[in-house]
Amino acid sequence: MALSKERVAELIKEYGKNANDSGSPAVQIALLTEKIIDLTAHLKANKKDHHSRRGLLIAVGKRRNLLDYLNRTDRDAYIKLIASLGIRK
Repeated sequence: MALSKERVAELIKEYGKNANDSGSPAVQIALLTEKIIDLTAHLKANKKDHHSRRGLLIAVGKRRNLLDYLNRTDRDAYIKLIASLGIRK
């Protein structure tokens, strides 16, 4: 269920300022989005896995907080990021 190193590197390259920029809000949001997509698919197959459901809710909350922060600090980057990731407002 964890993201592969290659996929993480691709996301950092795509959304980060450089190859080592794993801390910017855009990269963190992209990584959490991938994690949320994986957990959602897992939970569709395993409906009674409540431990993973809790992890999904925690990841969604973290992503929401990061999106709110990005919206407050850099509105243009926020709009561009949610459009590229396909996240609803």
